[in-house]
Amino acid sequence: MKVGNLHKLRGNKLSLSLIALLCTSLIFWAWDKTPILTTFLPPPEQLDILAPATVVPARTSVTPLENTNEQPFAKEELSAVDRHGNALPDEPGGEVVDVSPTDSSMRSSLEKEDKGKESEKVPAENKECNYAKGKWVADKRRPLYSGFGCKQWLSQMWACRLMRRTDFSYESFHWQPQGCDMPEFKGSEFLRRMQHKTIALVGDSLGRQQFQSLMCMVTGGKYSPEVIDVGKEYGLVKARGATRPDGWAYRFPSSNTTILYYWSASLCELEPLNRSSPATPYAMHLDRPATFLKQHLHRFDVLVLNTGHHWNRGKFRANRWEMYVSGKPITDRKLAQIWTAKNLAVSSVIKWLDAQLPQHPQLKAFFRTISPRHFVNGDWNTGGSCDSTIPLAGGREVLQDGSSDTDAEGAVRGTRVKLLDITALSRLRDEGHISRYSIKASTGVHDCLHWCLPGIPDTWNEILYAQL
Repeated sequence: MKVGNLHKLRGNKLSLSLIALLCTSLIFWAWDKTPILTTFLPPPEQLDILAPATVVPARTSVTPLENTNEQPFAKEELSAVDRHGNALPDEPGGEVVDVSPTDSSMRSSLEKEDKGKESEKVPAENKECNYAKGKWVADKRRPLYSGFGCKQWLSQMWACRLMRRTDFSYESFHWQPQGCDMPEFKGSEFLRRMQHKTIALVGDSLGRQQFQSLMCMVTGGKYSPEVIDVGKEYGLVKARGATRPDGWAYRFPSSNTTILYYWSASLCELEPLNRSSPATPYAMHLDRPATFLKQHLHRFDVLVLNTGHHWNRGKFRANRWEMYVSGKPITDRKLAQIWTAKNLAVSSVIKWLDAQLPQHPQLKAFFRTISPRHFVNGDWNTGGSCDSTIPLAGGREVLQDGSSDTDAEGAVRGTRVKLLDITALSRLRDEGHISRYSIKASTGVHDCLHWCLPGIPDTWNEILYAQL
């Protein structure tokens, strides 16, 4: 009986406690929803005995920062609490907000998470930039040098300012890659980066244009008597009966920087089949690199290769080239097809170069993609022309990720040789060719292959400079 009364008494006390807790919860809920009820409630400190032991962070409403009538919570919080969590004396603005350790640690973790997310966004200068993807932008600061002034390095046949051409709007654009910046080219900075180094451009006449462009860019197109001709160091001397040497090499004494060009239109080793005859045919070894590369590779710090426009039957006949593989004339008809042979030559020289790079850790090697032609209504010898004088008539942007020169892109894939991809961006600039103004062209013959200088090859060098 006593035991029963004891359980009944405990049950009544438990019921009263539950009722009291329920009433308290209802009062807090009503207080929160109906502010007017706060006038009937006791002071907060008298209710502390009913509150949970944990500290509840203050609730705040989200208000636009543009609303100047209400101060942002974060600002109010910082002004009301010092670094030890104590209220600062005589602070206006109402209640002091006590920040619990739990809330503070939560905010700290969120800040760390935000910083972590920011660190995942790789800065443009550290991210691998696709310099071939972007757009042409008008730039009144261009060109980078004068077509009148750079006579020391620039061939007259490519200096359109010295011809009868009157439109030069093609000079006033620069290339802007998408999502990354391209550093502004400065000759002094180039020489600083290339101090005690040698940059070699090896290829066809478009490679020669890039070489002359680079010389004009580095000197600003100004006469530079201090620059030394060091062609003899590389065997670049004019042979008896030749109109010009196989290349040029110049050194800037202030930085000991050497810039050279070597003419190798196919990048293949050329072996005379009859050394006693001046009209000897040449074995063009598709699977061997040019002898000049094998002899001087160890002296280079930057190497830019190109080929493409001499791979046609007319050039083969004019140069007396006969295709060889494994030291023998080609008998495979499929391999003897010009474009197949060209791809074999390109892949062979790139594989050879890639194999050499571990022995030359200082060397940065590039293969430049093919420069586009813009002949319309025929070819160079069948009435083709390129009369456009309107910049970017076919568009100003390159949106594709891959190269338009898929053969070159495939050849460098998986190697340490980088692609200097200029094909698509140059294709947008059909107005930049020499056209009918070439001093060497006959009446009615247009040069829609080579470029006016200053001009598009300057951009090729800017992209190269950005990757040094």
